[in-house]
Amino acid sequence: MAVPVIMPRQGQSVETCIITKWFIGKGDPVKTGELLFTYETDKASFDAEAQADGILLDVFAAEGDEVPVLSNVAVIGKAGEPADAFRPGGNTPPAIQAPVAEKENEKETVEELPCPGSGRIRISPRAKNMASRLGIDPCTLTGSGPNGRIIVRDIEQIASQSVKVTEAPAVKAPAPTSWTAPQGVAFEDKKLPNVRKIIARAMHESISTSAQLTHHMSADVRKLLALRNTVKAGLEKGSNVNITLNDMVCFAVIRALEKFPEVNSHFLGDSMRTYKKVHLGLAVDTPRGLMVPSVQNADDLSLKGLSERLKEVADQCRKGNVNPEILASTAASFTVSNLGAYGVEMFTPIINLPQVAILGVNTIIHRPADLGDGIFGFVPMIGLSLTYDHRAVDGGPATIFLKEIKTQIENFSEK
Repeated sequence: MAVPVIMPRQGQSVETCIITKWFIGKGDPVKTGELLFTYETDKASFDAEAQADGILLDVFAAEGDEVPVLSNVAVIGKAGEPADAFRPGGNTPPAIQAPVAEKENEKETVEELPCPGSGRIRISPRAKNMASRLGIDPCTLTGSGPNGRIIVRDIEQIASQSVKVTEAPAVKAPAPTSWTAPQGVAFEDKKLPNVRKIIARAMHESISTSAQLTHHMSADVRKLLALRNTVKAGLEKGSNVNITLNDMVCFAVIRALEKFPEVNSHFLGDSMRTYKKVHLGLAVDTPRGLMVPSVQNADDLSLKGLSERLKEVADQCRKGNVNPEILASTAASFTVSNLGAYGVEMFTPIINLPQVAILGVNTIIHRPADLGDGIFGFVPMIGLSLTYDHRAVDGGPATIFLKEIKTQIENFSEK
């Protein structure tokens, strides 16, 4: 009996996935466990394996297609078996629908909203939040997700049609076709990977729909360097504890956020959502592009625990097996981006909306300073660049918060 190949669900907030590559073609034989295709969510990539032996009778989605989770993308069976019944929108036999566990997950990600004159609509939590932020009435939409529910793609489609929103209109980027190369100049055009497109869209939205500016400050890191030297000495003696300067800076940021919870927030247009716990986002450079995983309840962790957790999520990003749930911009309440290892002395990080701020960490530079008693010397100073959304935070509070981070670094304590 033929069986469908179903687009897996990766995380409760993931509603669609993009097929990046097929490894088996229509009509090819396939065995259980064999790699069928790869797919990606917002930033994470995954493999889909065959769950049955047989022939790949038909394929319903091509490379580059964005497919709702739990929908059929192909069908496996015996040669000659009909496959049309499995095509999305067809009458798929009940015996081969998605597993019960996946159906239950689908229900968990659906909310119902009352609509005047039309009963209730079904909408995903992410789509609901996006609609609220953009000022779009979900009751005016027709859902394209499973069972007719409204998903993020529906909101994005309406937003792209210049629907009136509560935030400033996005600045249109020049169309790629408007750029022509001079005659005789050698060049090569490459299509952007899906991940790069997503990053580009998010960065453009962040800049064009918020009021961002950056303050810069430096902090004395002699205490941090002393602790780092102690850690290195321990490693040479066989210790497995490797706490980095970035771990220490993140620890100091968490302590500062505890004192200034208004920065540990999301700006929602007409309201602020201030979090009672610190969910720290960490910008991670990977071969597939920039990822920002979050460490939930980071304020509950010791310095050692925070260090281990930061390394864990960063490694997951680089290996491509990170949970998409922790990559959502709403998963973090504040983000740290460290370019110090690259020698960057100052930069203006872009906010990961709807967060209200992000800290850029720069390289260490030795600068002259008064050491007391008329003695001057060179002190190692680390650059700190705080970008904040002026719609949510004023310049004065932002500067005081940045100074608190400086204070936490210069008076560093593991407690």
